[in-house]
Amino acid sequence: MKVLTVIGNRPQFVKAAAVSRILREHADEVLVHTGQHYDDEMSAVFFAELGVPRPALELQLGTGSNTEQTARMLSAIAPVLAEERPDCVLVYGDTNSTLAGGLAAAQARIPVAHVEAGMRSFDRAMPEELNRVLTDHLSALLLCSSAAPAAHLRAERVAGAIEVVGDVMVDVALLVQPRALVDDAPLRDAGVQPGQYVLATAHRAGNVDDPARLQRLVEILMALPLPVVLPLHPRTGARLDAAGLLDGLLAADHVRVTPPLGYLAFTALLTRAKAMLTDSGGVQKEAYLAGVPCITLRDTTEWTETVDAGWNVLVDLDRDATLAALKRPAPTARPELYGDGQAGTRVVAALRTAFGAS
Repeated sequence: MKVLTVIGNRPQFVKAAAVSRILREHADEVLVHTGQHYDDEMSAVFFAELGVPRPALELQLGTGSNTEQTARMLSAIAPVLAEERPDCVLVYGDTNSTLAGGLAAAQARIPVAHVEAGMRSFDRAMPEELNRVLTDHLSALLLCSSAAPAAHLRAERVAGAIEVVGDVMVDVALLVQPRALVDDAPLRDAGVQPGQYVLATAHRAGNVDDPARLQRLVEILMALPLPVVLPLHPRTGARLDAAGLLDGLLAADHVRVTPPLGYLAFTALLTRAKAMLTDSGGVQKEAYLAGVPCITLRDTTEWTETVDAGWNVLVDLDRDATLAALKRPAPTARPELYGDGQAGTRVVAALRTAFGAS
């Protein structure tokens, strides 16, 4: 069996860490990195830290609008598929890379397997929502992290086979968290103490591309009563600088702006934070797996189970709601929502069953 895997950003590097090593014991994998995250700290460091195999191809297609990115990726991936002739194409999550890899494969009549299928925020204004809905409806094999997304897919009457395999992020978290919990260097570098700071990330276009919303984001960060560690996404940094807001953040005594962090350093900070403040879908789940309350800078989420369990609060960009959420005590129970850490093995088993073990 030959599998062509398309990845392009930080969460997909992490997910591939749970699957590629196992997959290569049973199949020939061709790993294609679209370059959607083209900054070295956002990509190469993850291969080194997590043991993801180096990509066979790096397309370096990270710039431009969503439409421009997706179009260039389609054009670049199509000839790769014609040359490699894989038995299936494996995609993860909800990025432009996900949609481009899936659509190029479907148009070439190559079956698509989608890891993290069925996630829904029900907000079609989000590019990620469009990407995941379209990818699900062109996929032959839909691999779900829990029962809820599988129910979404059945309600939508998707054509592909649906299988709940658990969440591959759990596999990686169980591997990395013990190492991260004994790594104090990122806390020392940021000048913070365990349990006495907020870790924050922001990068979604809906928050950082609109100057008015970006201003509200900065107001929230400035109002937090604890030190804030802010690993700054390159796109967010550029938007802050263009809006004249970056210097104020850099000058704030309680805001510790850092470059983008590798997975180990980020996890070390996350596992010891009082709370996680983010607009990232993947980081919401990482916070849950780390047992850290999450405050989400959106009014919808695809990870609804974390909200239902009391570990995640949606505040959009409301400063007062954010401050109130920060005061909430953490729940006493944290159910096993996303599996037992064997999702990677189940993904590979599902691929072999669906597309042949030869």
